[in-house]
Amino acid sequence: MLTVDYDRLGVRPGELLLDLGAGNGRHAYEAYRRGVRVVAADFNHADMVECRTMGAAMEAVGEAPAGGLAAAAVADGQQLPFPDATFDRIIAAEVMEHIPDDEQAAAELARVLKPGGTIAITVPAWLPEVVCWKLSDEYHAPKVEGGHVRIYTEGELRRKLAATGLEPGGSHQVHALHTPYWWLRCAVGPQKDIDANPLTKAYHRLLVWDMVEGPLVTRVAERLLQPVIGKSLVLYARKPLAAGVESPFRSASMEGHARVA
Repeated sequence: MLTVDYDRLGVRPGELLLDLGAGNGRHAYEAYRRGVRVVAADFNHADMVECRTMGAAMEAVGEAPAGGLAAAAVADGQQLPFPDATFDRIIAAEVMEHIPDDEQAAAELARVLKPGGTIAITVPAWLPEVVCWKLSDEYHAPKVEGGHVRIYTEGELRRKLAATGLEPGGSHQVHALHTPYWWLRCAVGPQKDIDANPLTKAYHRLLVWDMVEGPLVTRVAERLLQPVIGKSLVLYARKPLAAGVESPFRSASMEGHARVA
């Protein structure tokens, strides 16, 4: 289940992409399949071992085009172990809300992005997240170690990226069908087993069916609900080139600003 639109990000074969907060590698694997040289980075060592193993398996069975590269590194988003202007593209999906000093993390992302490069940052959207926090203290920090430490509005996220010198562009929300599921989870206890409650168990089965089958009815419903209760906000931004130099990656997908909260 992907959150970032790779076409809007402008991903191209042969480029070097950083997937920060890669977790189980869902975005890294998709980029690798597209012939991108990928560095997955996460604070969790076990996740990075899994990413390395999966990358090697994909290469072995020919799932990744020639020229792709899969690497993984244990890294702190507040102090990235990469030189300035290393990456053509960056994805930071559902990670900023976990980082204590998100302004420092944003500055680090801007630092390692090449001039003219683009970045996609995803965070929990404001309305779904506010409801989750109100329903349960066990959904977020401090009761959950490593849990969410803040709730973003789109305007706040734009301002923090702009403060680093990045140029925020287009945005959208995704995964609307997942929002009621998380509201249910929070209402009955987010740390409880999914199968412990018949409502969460049934809704989880619905989500699995939707992801596997992709029926028209759920696709249409989600498309209609995305602007209102999309679980994740995706914001794209560009690092400007030197004055007077036009980026070859400038596109309509990066233009236009969504309504800012």
